[in-house]
Amino acid sequence: MKSVFTLLCFIVVLNVNAQNGNPDTISDTANAVIIHKDPRLDLLVKKQAEVNKVTGVDNRKTDKGYRILVISTNNREEALKAKTKIYTYFPDLKAYLWYQSPYFRVKAGNFKDKQTADKYKNRLSVYFPNGVFVMKDIIEQKKGKGLNDEKED
Repeated sequence: MKSVFTLLCFIVVLNVNAQNGNPDTISDTANAVIIHKDPRLDLLVKKQAEVNKVTGVDNRKTDKGYRILVISTNNREEALKAKTKIYTYFPDLKAYLWYQSPYFRVKAGNFKDKQTADKYKNRLSVYFPNGVFVMKDIIEQKKGKGLNDEKED
């Protein structure tokens, strides 16, 4: 029993000492990692940074205004058809497809005043007879140009 205990202690001591490597004996150059980088990557990173500055969230302007609710349905295909119909017949309006469980909602336009939205509402109701509604919403503005979709025909 005494020899088994001595053998067990000897094995434990060997295992503990095996974990302590001598860092002075390991060569630094043997563990060095050499990276070969294509210089074109720096150009790509710079270009992407410029694109991010232009298209970033900080450059988007929003304001209170009106949008036209064209359809609210739980059928995605029907919502996509409505969005396509808006782009087909009203290319000057921007259409937005929102999913708010369980409904898909299609809204159109970025109108600052309700009168302009009402004019488009009357024109849209010809293509969407089930009901078109003007709703208050947060709208997008083009930076430096004013509001989208306020063209008068």
